[in-house]
Amino acid sequence: MQFSANLGLLWTDRPLVARIHAAKAAGFAAVECHWPFDTPASMVKRTLTEANLPMLALNTSPGDLASGDFGICALKGREEEAKAAICEAITYAAEVGARAVHVMAGKGGDQNVFIEALEFACELSAPLGLDILIEPLNPYDVPDYLLSTTDQAKAAIETLNRPNLKLMFDCYHVARTEGAVLERFTTLQPLIGHIQIAAVPDRGAPDHGDIAYSTLLPEFSRLGWQHPIGAEYRPEGTTEASLGWMRDFKS
Repeated sequence: MQFSANLGLLWTDRPLVARIHAAKAAGFAAVECHWPFDTPASMVKRTLTEANLPMLALNTSPGDLASGDFGICALKGREEEAKAAICEAITYAAEVGARAVHVMAGKGGDQNVFIEALEFACELSAPLGLDILIEPLNPYDVPDYLLSTTDQAKAAIETLNRPNLKLMFDCYHVARTEGAVLERFTTLQPLIGHIQIAAVPDRGAPDHGDIAYSTLLPEFSRLGWQHPIGAEYRPEGTTEASLGWMRDFKS
C-alpha cells in the first residue's frame, strides 16, 4: 500500500521544495499540493526529479481566502477569473508533471456556472493527459460549498460525460457528510480519480477516530485500487511525529 503526502497540510513549517524532500525521506511514494503557485514550477519540477516522486494533483486558486473565498469556479460574475485560475493550475500541473487538477467550486456557487467551468477545464487539460477532479466538502468545515455530497459530484460527472473528469474521494469529508465510506466507495469506484484520508472527526492522523483505516484501506486494495492514497490530515505536533500510522500500514 502506497501513500501520497499532501504538502498543503504536512511539513507546513518549511518551503515547498523542502517538503518534497521530507516526503521522500519519510517513505511517501508521491506528493500532492494545494496551491503551489508561489514556488516556480521549474524549481518544483527539478525537486520532484531529484526526489524521484510524482506529483499527483494540485488545486485551482481558492480566490481571496481572507475575504471568505474557498474556490471561485462556480461563482457567477467571476467566470473570467475562474478561467484564468484554471489555466494557471493546468499550466503549472503540466510543467511539473502532475497528473490531475482539482477544480474548486467555491461557496454559494451556481451549478450551471460550475458545469461550464468544468467543461472548459476538461477541454483544456485533455490534450495534456491531465485529469480534472472535483471534491465534495463537508458543510461543517466549509459551509455553503457548492458540492457537499458524492451524489452531487456524480451528477456533475455524468452530466459532462468527459473521460478525464473524475471524483476526488476524500474519506474524511464523505464520512462527516454521508457515512458508509466503504459503501460509497464501492458504488462510485468507476468515477474515482484520487482518494484522500484523515481521522474523523478531528482531521488528524489516520490512526484513530471513527474510521478504522487499518480495515478500510485493505478493502480498497481488495476492490482493485492500486494508486497512492493521499494523506491530507493536520498533524498534532510535527509531521514526523505523526507518521507512525504509515509505518504500521506498510508493515
